[in-house]
Amino acid sequence: MQVEIITPDMVLFSGEATLVQLPGTDGSFGIKNRHAAIIATLGKGQIKVVDNAGATQFIEINSGVLEMSDNKANILAEQA
Repeated sequence: MQVEIITPDMVLFSGEATLVQLPGTDGSFGIKNRHAAIIATLGKGQIKVVDNAGATQFIEINSGVLEMSDNKANILAEQA
């Protein structure tokens, strides 16, 4: 799936990923390739991104919003 994580100041991640784990306001959750469409609010915590090569990145955020549609995850975040 295509993943973009952006803040008002910069792009934190843009590329293909097999898994994204997110700190939802009601608890942690994950999305994988071809996940159903979803909009969710995010709380303080780490976003874990596993890219297609298997490399893992962790991105710290204070809050944000996820929109998943058509195999593309757009994450608008306020960075910690």
